[in-house]
Amino acid sequence: MSTTHRLAPWAAHAIVGVGALIMLAPFYFMFVFASHSRTEILSLPPPLFFGDDFLNNLNLLTERLPFWRNLGWSLYVALASTALTLLFCSMAGYAFALFEFRFKNALFGLVMGTMLLPSFMNMIPTFMVMDVLGWIDQPRALYLPGAASAFGIFLMRQFVSTAVPKDLIEAARMDGCGELGIYVRIVLPLLRPALGTLGLIAFIASWNNFIGPLIVMRSPEMYTLPLALRSLQSPVDTQWGALMVGSAIATIPLIVLFVVSSRQLISGLTTGAVK
Repeated sequence: MSTTHRLAPWAAHAIVGVGALIMLAPFYFMFVFASHSRTEILSLPPPLFFGDDFLNNLNLLTERLPFWRNLGWSLYVALASTALTLLFCSMAGYAFALFEFRFKNALFGLVMGTMLLPSFMNMIPTFMVMDVLGWIDQPRALYLPGAASAFGIFLMRQFVSTAVPKDLIEAARMDGCGELGIYVRIVLPLLRPALGTLGLIAFIASWNNFIGPLIVMRSPEMYTLPLALRSLQSPVDTQWGALMVGSAIATIPLIVLFVVSSRQLISGLTTGAVK
């Protein structure tokens, strides 16, 4: 038994290490292929180390796409979507957790029921609504419809229920603080871990969104990065080096964001799980 206990941690570390290598391999090869020409990428065996064609691939990418404009639109849409999601979901979660109003449970059940609907069912209604509003080919069509997500409302409600004492809210009201003041001065600071978690999830979801731009965007200048990079692919002449450069650049903000906020993500998801 003592030998088994000594070997168990090593076996666990080995399994985790192998899993990490398998998960990181696609990212490594993406950056490697970004520095090679199309011919080298399609050769057998493929290149395993970095090459010298990164700048050539970058020039080819910017010739075929308004890449930096697409990158700017992706950043704008992701930031706007994240900010609105944090605002509306925190307000809704606070209301569902600590306010009492008519049909509260039924309304919350209706919100949760929307999570059961497959996303593809919203494609045609979304396009029809955006067309009626005149928002086709407009960035607002990407960040306004999903600003109050059911998952975000649920996450905020659960966190408010455990992190915001009702007695504290009642004491603030007795001291004459208004509802907006309570929300800004008391609730939001206590929600910081959950806001960080939801913000990270919302930013990644918006940054990687492909179906939304595909439905409402028409001009290549208005494409976000996923749709712009998809437009590089063709059955005949796909410049894989340029595509890998664009994918690598698009991945860097997410890697940096995750490294910076990974502890915040884990803290927000596990708060209240351990007593």
